Amino acid sequence: MNRRKFLQSTTLSAGALSLTTLAEAKPSASILPNGYEYSLPGFKQDEHLVFIGDSITDMQRSRKPNGWDQNHLLGHSYVFLIAARLGVELGSSLPKISNRGISGHKIADLRRRWKADAIEPKPDLLSILIGTNDVGKDVKPVDFEGDYRFVLDASRKANPALKIILIDPFVLRSGEIGTDNAWAKRRSATDELRKVVVRLAKDYNALHLPMQDIFDQAAKSSSPNHWIWDGIHPLPAGHELIARSWLDAVSARWPA
Repeated sequence: MNRRKFLQSTTLSAGALSLTTLAEAKPSASILPNGYEYSLPGFKQDEHLVFIGDSITDMQRSRKPNGWDQNHLLGHSYVFLIAARLGVELGSSLPKISNRGISGHKIADLRRRWKADAIEPKPDLLSILIGTNDVGKDVKPVDFEGDYRFVLDASRKANPALKIILIDPFVLRSGEIGTDNAWAKRRSATDELRKVVVRLAKDYNALHLPMQDIFDQAAKSSSPNHWIWDGIHPLPAGHELIARSWLDAVSARWPA
């Protein structure tokens, strides 16, 4: 399998994640233009990748049966972009990919539907992005952590070998969160939940993806409005940033 890496200008110090030096060997020629190169994770055709979260993951995914217009099954979030890239590179070896994001959901909502959406699908890899609605509804970090531990315990019990990715909730100073008071409150509350995610990733041997740090760095080169239009929901460039960062981190943790 060809090895590729993203050409990024940012290097992160969180864990083993580096967006510049994942592969030492020169990559083979890519069918993608402009030297667009990245690493590939070691997925197998019979594996099932499940993405779960709120509107950032959902992005208008179809709720209709799998036989109906498959272009809409994954929505148009970072999940779609990850599936597109893996589909090009892996071809017939592409694993099954499912989007279980639901707009407006908090961690407590995920807990209520966890069995149906995260256990019964029998995922081999589970990627979780949750927290922004918990911030918006003033959910206490202790309650956020309690529900998060409940779902992770359930998943570990169902599949001890499950690969788990925990993605930080994030916010940028744009849209209605552009004022001093709104920004200070939202960022402070988001940072408190990020601390919980870091702790959970360590306790459950999960891969932690520090998307707040990544968006903060990106906002230094382009304005926050380039990435996230309302402080919360990424624009296409923002979803692409999540997709690239996700593939980079997952490839480093579970290489081909």
